[in-house]
Amino acid sequence: MSILILLIIPFIGTVLGAASVFFFPSGIGEKTGKAITGFAGGVMIAASVWSLLLPAIDSSSYFTASAGFLSGIAFLLILDQVVPHIHATAEKAEGRASGLSRSALLMLAVTLHNIPEGMAVGAAAAAAGSSFSFASALALSVGIALQNLPEGLVVSMPLYKEGRTRGKAFLQGFISGVVEPAGAVLALIFVSLFSSVLPFLLSFAAGAMFYVVVEELIPEASEGEHSNIGTVGAAFGFAIMMILDGLFG
Repeated sequence: MSILILLIIPFIGTVLGAASVFFFPSGIGEKTGKAITGFAGGVMIAASVWSLLLPAIDSSSYFTASAGFLSGIAFLLILDQVVPHIHATAEKAEGRASGLSRSALLMLAVTLHNIPEGMAVGAAAAAAGSSFSFASALALSVGIALQNLPEGLVVSMPLYKEGRTRGKAFLQGFISGVVEPAGAVLALIFVSLFSSVLPFLLSFAAGAMFYVVVEELIPEASEGEHSNIGTVGAAFGFAIMMILDGLFG
């Protein structure tokens, strides 16, 4: 039951973010969007360091953690080049050419984000009781749930503005988050079968999350005017995740 709670909490964050379409039908302003995007990036960077890389180093070595970190970046780099997707503020799709609709491409973009996050939570759940405490794993799960709030919103809100009903927009945001608990379960099973790879998997997830932040979240938060709002949001996100890890860890 404890592990199930860890795996479900981040998914709840995505669902709540997607549900914002019912409460903010007119959307959110540019400044608010930059703030929450920066906040999500700050949370992910702090989670990568405090909740993933440091436990990986403590239970193995700097070499293993570095190898896992760079492998995670390479993994997301390949997916970014192969999987067709589009970011909420972009006009042109990335990845391989496809005939998919913009809504499908938006869902795939969030799915790319959720893969490393799901892996991180699954690895943390597997490490609970060994590399670090259940409370530390819970802090990571809650932190990822917080940054999933804007991700759910990023899917549902543009779809609603493009003519989808609120219910359909919410449903697609809901579906975009399903990959996260699925990825967490796969990571948990893998570590259960091959416990020696846990430090590598922790740092692998950290690298994948780091890639998402640097490749997408930071540019989105800093482009155009009011870039300082994104910076402040990132600082708050980092600080909150650091506090969560300190309190629970």
